[in-house]
Amino acid sequence: QLQVQESGGGLVQPGGSLTLSCVTSGTLFNINAMGWYRQAPGKERELVAHMTVDGITKYADSVKGRFTISRERDKDTTYLQMNSLKSEDTAVYYCNGTGSAWDSQPFGPWGQGTQVTVSS
Repeated sequence: QLQVQESGGGLVQPGGSLTLSCVTSGTLFNINAMGWYRQAPGKERELVAHMTVDGITKYADSVKGRFTISRERDKDTTYLQMNSLKSEDTAVYYCNGTGSAWDSQPFGPWGQGTQVTVSS
């Protein structure tokens, strides 16, 4: 079973940057992609960045041009570089294995996530 551990969140001012990390372990052979998701208070969890095992990336419109997903295979770690952060980026961020299509279901289980708060 896939296990994930997110880290790197924190408090940052608008316009600032953060890099989130996601370490994966367990059963990885059926993972075709990794995704970064976020859940803001009172809202549903949403996918914001997706990267296939072939390195193809896709982003939600709300973060396109500001966020970058990347992966270090030898470290089983997926990153989310977040630049030009806005208050609306405030959320708990999660990673998960998923399918190659953007709308694939995440494999779960979910980790604890990492809180990102953008505020002055």
